[in-house]
Parts: sequence; C-alpha cells; structure tokens
Amino acid sequence: MADVLEAVKVSRSFDVSKPWLQRMLSRSGRRSLRAVDEVSFSIPKGTTLSLVGESGCGKSTVARLAVGLYPPSSGDIRFEGQSLSSARAQPALRRRMNMIFQDPYASLNPRWRVQDIVAEPLRAFGMLRGSAVGDRVGQLLSQVGLSPADGAKYPHEFSGGQRQRISIARALSSEPDFLVCDEPTSALDVSVQAQILNLMRELQTRLGLTYLFISHNLSVIRHMSDRLGVMYLGRIVEHGPAEAIFTEPRHPYTRLLLDAIPDLDAAGGVGRVRAGVGGEVPSPIAPPPGCTFHPRCPLANDRCRVERPDYTQAGPVEVACHAVEEGRG
Repeated sequence: MADVLEAVKVSRSFDVSKPWLQRMLSRSGRRSLRAVDEVSFSIPKGTTLSLVGESGCGKSTVARLAVGLYPPSSGDIRFEGQSLSSARAQPALRRRMNMIFQDPYASLNPRWRVQDIVAEPLRAFGMLRGSAVGDRVGQLLSQVGLSPADGAKYPHEFSGGQRQRISIARALSSEPDFLVCDEPTSALDVSVQAQILNLMRELQTRLGLTYLFISHNLSVIRHMSDRLGVMYLGRIVEHGPAEAIFTEPRHPYTRLLLDAIPDLDAAGGVGRVRAGVGGEVPSPIAPPPGCTFHPRCPLANDRCRVERPDYTQAGPVEVACHAVEEGRG
C-alpha cells in the first residue's frame, strides 16, 4: 500500500527570545524551543496514524507541519513522494490536503453563512462556478448529516457537534485525499464525540481518506487508529500498530499514559486508582540530557541520563528506550 504522507527526520524550532532581544542578539545567542525533534513516520493510503502525548509534546506542531502551515527547520515532509517544501506554489497538490481544527466555532467565520464557508475552498481553487457551487455545497452538507437548507444559516445557530460537521464539510469540499484532524472532538460532549468519530470513520471508508489524527484522549485514539505514535517532548518514543501498543506497551511513558486510564469495571465498582508519576514535564526550552524522560522514569539508569536512545525494534513496534534495548523494560 503506497504512502500518502511521509515525514523524514522532521524538526521544528521556534525563537522564544524576547522581541527586543531578537533584534539585539545574534542567532547563536537567542533562546529556542525545539517543538519537534527528528520525527519520522509514514501513513499508507486509507489508514489513520494517531499521535498522542501530554500537552506541549509537539503533536499539534506536527499537524501544522504536515499541511504546510509551518515549514520544517530541518528534514522533509513528502506527499506521495513529492516534497511539500518544493511544491508550496502548486494548487493541485495543496488542494489534496486539508485540516479539521479543534474548536469548530473558532475555525468558522461568524460573519459568513455556512454556504459561503463550505464553498470557500471550491472558489479558492477554481473548482466550480455559478450554480454548480451551490449544488456541491448542498451535497456536502447532506454528506455530513446536515440539510442543504442549513447553508443559509450562520455558525452561531448550530450546536457544537453541528458546527464540527460544517468544518468537516468544508474540509471535504476540495476533494482531499489526506486530512489532518487536530483534536477534532475535544471541545464536544462525550455523546456528540461518538457521533463525529463514527461519521469520520464512515467518510474514511466511503471516500478512501487518509488521516493524521491528533488527540490526548486514548479511548478516541484506540477507536480511530491503525497505527500510533507516542510523543514526549517533541520526539516519538514508541511507534507501531495501535492495537499492539495498547495490548503490550513497551516504553515506560506509554505505560504511564495507559495506566492513567481509570478502570470503571474494577472489583468493588470503585474503579482503578490512577498510577502516579514523579516529577513534572521538563521545559522544552532546556530539556534534560540523554533520554528526556529519565527524570520521571522508574527504569532510568546512568546511561539514560547521558545518552540519547536510538530506536529498538520490539516485536511489531519501535521504541526509543535503553531499558527496552537492554531487556529491562
């Protein structure tokens, strides 16, 4: 199965110096934040790769890199083998990818009617003209479970779930092959989340879509994913088939995330006590040397404190962990 999107050792840094220091200091004297650190992955056509991790781990930055909203500081993003950095001015390629954002209200222009919001990509890419635009908008609204008559309304007239359906319709209007879904259900009620996720799975099957799915909700991740990447401080620390990682996690950080899921079916009906973890997430401006997870890791040794781990194949998954490499994990 051919890969739709491939990331090859992609990194992205941001200058976080004070504005007046940016003007005065040389580049070598500025403070930078490495939000994404040599991330590599590939997504075969028609599948879903999900990225999960704590807030600030870099997963949303990866999402923006994947659709070209940010250029990488190093490395390359390739769409069907073609570098995005060399194809930025090619509308035919840009049309084939789109994004569904986290907050459906903030991502919709409140001054526009829904029909204009959904039609914007059609007009921007010159795909349709005249009455054909209105017909296509009606089809798209029906496709996501709304009525064509809803096109005459404004975003504030809809519920949160309905607004996210509008966002999905807009994302589909340019007939993309690839969608980045940046926490598309986190702003919705739980019952509505399930409806939106089922809609996205149905559309993926029907239209052959490929997803990069970003979330911190592991239940959502398990429902949506074919493959899973676990991120910590800008780096993917475990990567492989989603079910294999949920069934037998290898990296200590992955185990921490899974242990934090409450078990409501535990004996006595009181639920499992959440496993604690010492320390806090280090500053990404000054990350620890060696394995960046070592200050919080129960398996850390002296090697972990000084040497950055390479990837080790552990069954069907790749893990960046000295303990797994040494047989201690």
